[in-house]
Amino acid sequence: MPRLGSWIEPCPEGIYVPAADAWIDPSQAKPRALVTHGHADHARGGHGAVLATPETLAIMATRYGPQNGQPIRYGEGVRLGEVSVRFVPAGHVLGSAQIVLERGSERIVVSGDYKRRPDPTCAPFEPVPCDIFITEATFGLPVFRHPDTGAEVDRLLEALHANPERCVLVGAYALGKAQRLIAELRRRGHHDVIHLHGALERLCALYVELGVDLGELAPVTGLPAAALKGRVVLAPPGALNDRWSRRLPDPITAMASGWMRVRQRARQRNVELPLVVSDHADWDELTATIRELAPQELWVTHGREEALVRWCEMHQIRARALALSGYEDEDD
Repeated sequence: MPRLGSWIEPCPEGIYVPAADAWIDPSQAKPRALVTHGHADHARGGHGAVLATPETLAIMATRYGPQNGQPIRYGEGVRLGEVSVRFVPAGHVLGSAQIVLERGSERIVVSGDYKRRPDPTCAPFEPVPCDIFITEATFGLPVFRHPDTGAEVDRLLEALHANPERCVLVGAYALGKAQRLIAELRRRGHHDVIHLHGALERLCALYVELGVDLGELAPVTGLPAAALKGRVVLAPPGALNDRWSRRLPDPITAMASGWMRVRQRARQRNVELPLVVSDHADWDELTATIRELAPQELWVTHGREEALVRWCEMHQIRARALALSGYEDEDD
């Protein structure tokens, strides 16, 4: 009897599905790629053909130029050789998807990156019971338990209101985190203009074009420091301490990331206001998701694999870490 999941092949450059002649999130250009979401460690340019959600294809086009893309909307199915393929929401960023593969009586779900918290900028994670669940483990250690997102955003607003002569400069990744933070600020009643570093403008504009309301946004470029007092300014993390930030009025330096749970990371970046806002599942959410889906086997693509594999073994679930390369933890 064939081993469960014997019809897919984890390789260093991605997951290959021979029966569909397709790769999932390959790190190298391939003739046919199924892409879970638009972050650069999962979505690369140069593929012969790309199957992804319409939003992910739009993100890839913005980043890499036109793609030979086939849009697959959530819930839609396609047949590739002997395999039925379906895309369902992953809750990670706009357009992010889990890829559901079915062949014969087996179902395998490749989750990409995912989170279980509500996010006003993307569709929520959809649980799909399966025989094999292929998961990330970015925050796969018990120390990582993310606080309430609204409470973290309130801390940002409290710092802003307590320091009207300063601005709050927030480091946020260009795809997903920046737009989510803006939307969360709007939900907490902050409707003032939010200012952007130039590197964030293009993807924020794309989110708006794709129907995500971000309120009034404006570039920092050309404004005097006085005009930015009492304002929220968003920038990529790499800009927090460079020359660009010197034009700002005595900024309170913040960063929004699940890694801000680690104090050493905050100190390394000279972050005055660490905000634990993550676009990945934390330890409790990873383990709760596994319990909910009840797979026969768990495969782990990247992150803190050892702890999650050990947890599965303790709960009588077969588990293995895949030797995949090219995935990064820093996009949170």
